[in-house]
Amino acid sequence: MPSHSPLKSSRAVSIWLFIMIIMVVSIVLLGGATRLTNSGLSITEWKPITGALPPLSEAAWISEFNKYKQIPEFSAEHPDMDLAGFEFIYFMEWSHRQLGRLIGLAYFLPLVWFLWQRKLPSGKRVRFIAILLMIGLQGAIGWWMVASGLVHDRVDVSQYRLAVHLGVAFIILALLYWTWQDNRQNWPEKNYDSKLRKLTPVLFFLVFLQILTGALVAGTHAGLTYNTWPLMDGGLVPGGYLAQSPAWINMFENVASIQFNHRMLGYAVFLMAILVWRKAVSYKEIAVRKAVSWLLLAILAQIVLGIVTLLTVVPLHLALTHQAGAIAVFLLAAWTVRTARVRTY
Repeated sequence: MPSHSPLKSSRAVSIWLFIMIIMVVSIVLLGGATRLTNSGLSITEWKPITGALPPLSEAAWISEFNKYKQIPEFSAEHPDMDLAGFEFIYFMEWSHRQLGRLIGLAYFLPLVWFLWQRKLPSGKRVRFIAILLMIGLQGAIGWWMVASGLVHDRVDVSQYRLAVHLGVAFIILALLYWTWQDNRQNWPEKNYDSKLRKLTPVLFFLVFLQILTGALVAGTHAGLTYNTWPLMDGGLVPGGYLAQSPAWINMFENVASIQFNHRMLGYAVFLMAILVWRKAVSYKEIAVRKAVSWLLLAILAQIVLGIVTLLTVVPLHLALTHQAGAIAVFLLAAWTVRTARVRTY
């Protein structure tokens, strides 16, 4: 039998988890804005405690600016930047880190309280603690990512580390969403009767994989090339698709391959969602059909938005909207999985 929390504590935990979901969505969007404004390398040190305060004097600002001038990005991309310009990109990155700290505290302190008051189901506490550990790990991954852009004459962070950082953020979001729904629905049982229990996770995995390829697009600035649709370089498959050796490295470092894969995977996600919808109709799984119908609309909108963003050479407002769309698609995909795997009636 599933564990049950008292109704009052269940409501309090649900509110807390919902707030955490909003905060994680916010930091993903802020992280995207930080990257798109080229602000992520403006703070060249990791100071988990003292870094909570920004520079408080002109001398401190000049000191931070001088540190930034020593990294390759400054001379390559911002050689004419003045102190006011540096203050803007610094505050973008500082705000991102501050929100990360706030998320850690906003999760840790209520968790301690709920554990102390025994407000969480005893069999589910490991999951709550695991989320806390992942939030802490994400902070370390964030610095690991930033550090990759400060060495070896790089002017950007490693696309590999960017993909890991974004992927972990979405895993945390998925865990928070699932736990919120579990708690809100009083920890329901699994639905072993659904014929789509094994198919919907495939769709969810494809959505997650598409988000990771989007991180590779962002990390290599692949969206600034091949700004045509539906063809790339005059063909369905760009001529330089496998230009690098060994062949596997093209998937991660060749902008032609990265953008092509992102496009094709987007189409695959859409087709897979259609398959799930048709199966839901034929099996008369009304809950799944409802969830995947919304997912289909979101995927279609995301594809159109991605095409427009590409054709207009990635303006900031469209790029951020596209990232927000990815979050919406991801959560709808999680909802679709849940309708097939959890009994809520």
